[in-house]
Amino acid sequence: MGTESHIHWLLYLLELLSALFVFILGTAALAVAVLAVVDLTQRRDAVRRNYPVLGRLRGVLEHLGRFFRHYVSALDREELPFNRAERRWVHRAAAGERPVAAFGSTRDLRPAGTVYFVNAPFPAPEAEPPEPSPVTVGPHCARPYRTAGVFHASGMSYGALSRPAVLALSHGARMAGCWLNTGEGGLAPAHLDGGCDLVFQIGTAKYGVRDAEGRLDPQALRRLAAHAPVRMVEIKLAQGAKPGRGGILPAAKVTPEIAAIRGIPPWRDAVSPARHPEIAGPADLLDMVARVRDLTGLPTGFKTVLGGDRWLDALCEEILRRGAAHAPDFITVDGAEGGSGAAPASLMDAVGLPIREALPLAVDTLIAAGLRGRVRVIASGRLVTPVGVAWALCAGADFVCSARGFMFALGCIQAMRCDRNTCPTGVTTHDPRRQRGLDPRDKALRVRDYVRAVEREVRLIAHACGAREPRALERRHVRVSLGDGRSVSFEQLFPYPGAGPPATAAGG
Repeated sequence: MGTESHIHWLLYLLELLSALFVFILGTAALAVAVLAVVDLTQRRDAVRRNYPVLGRLRGVLEHLGRFFRHYVSALDREELPFNRAERRWVHRAAAGERPVAAFGSTRDLRPAGTVYFVNAPFPAPEAEPPEPSPVTVGPHCARPYRTAGVFHASGMSYGALSRPAVLALSHGARMAGCWLNTGEGGLAPAHLDGGCDLVFQIGTAKYGVRDAEGRLDPQALRRLAAHAPVRMVEIKLAQGAKPGRGGILPAAKVTPEIAAIRGIPPWRDAVSPARHPEIAGPADLLDMVARVRDLTGLPTGFKTVLGGDRWLDALCEEILRRGAAHAPDFITVDGAEGGSGAAPASLMDAVGLPIREALPLAVDTLIAAGLRGRVRVIASGRLVTPVGVAWALCAGADFVCSARGFMFALGCIQAMRCDRNTCPTGVTTHDPRRQRGLDPRDKALRVRDYVRAVEREVRLIAHACGAREPRALERRHVRVSLGDGRSVSFEQLFPYPGAGPPATAAGG
């Protein structure tokens, strides 16, 4: 009797499963039929109209293909904007691992434009490479800034980045001894929480220091400068990912907190003007620099993207007419390869000079005008590893800043979803569920270790080249591949104006 009962229930289960299978099959067939009708009657997509249902697979495969290339098919050094080898170096450095390699380098030195350093035949015998010398920015200011650090965190606004990410950057920068640029989104409590040195950025919308009409509010700027961690002010003219266009923060990321910090309505796209209305030329720019410097007592400079050097010539002429004391205390040169959370693709792809050309042009313009010792130069634009940082020092920079390198240190996996509020690592999202994976205490240590690793490796490169310290690196220490088995000295490609690099460029 028990056996017959079991058989009865087994047959019943089989009948139920069969009915379920038929239902699912019928539902699927109905869904396919509906999709087929939709595809055949729509007129926007020719592939779907000619190949109903099957044509939809093209979009799915195209979407998935990016992830397969990211993790499976792409070689270590062929992805853009950052390849797997670069990301792995940052991740290992941030994890506190010594970035050593075995067997041989996978870096191909043959492609045109590849840079490599010229080692000295008899380097200094010291086991430990020398530390960089301190540099003073704005020596004539009421509150000049002095630091020895070479590598710093570039502008990333609170809004583009999440609160846990900014907290981690703030604490990590303090432990590493580098500065953190606030980006154009205003000064947030999370910036101040870690007690690191801060560079306050004034964007074209003047978030955080604007009045009701969007103009610069002197009282708000004075209050901001009163915070001890704020050490410099950067007037943002342009950034590499979108020269000629202001910042863009999608409405989904303009939370009430972020809106209050910026002084704008919440849940609406935050689109900054293309330029500062009061800056229409070199004279206006110097007036703005002087005004901000007088109001704050802090070293003040500007960030820009070069499309040529003529306007820099005009700027230097205006400085010399007024006197060197009226010069900006620093210029941040951002390359066209710079990044952003959201930018028009045409600007990101095809506008502005790359850092390889823009940086030496800016430095040489200052040298030719006799202003290089007065104006400090900060380089930015896809410089996330020691090779890029050391190259920038060779080209003439005093400091190097990176944004995406620090994002990698925080755990960024280059998912490229910064503008959608769906960042899977919590770095660029305000979704609490996604932010949960980013522990500010742990990531602060990763930020610290990343900076220390970059600075250590830059010292190693300088030592190998025979330079007395990192800022003593010169263009003669770098060669550039021509792509035909030969190379040329970077100094031949960009010869210094006059007799050579000014001695004041490496210290002071």
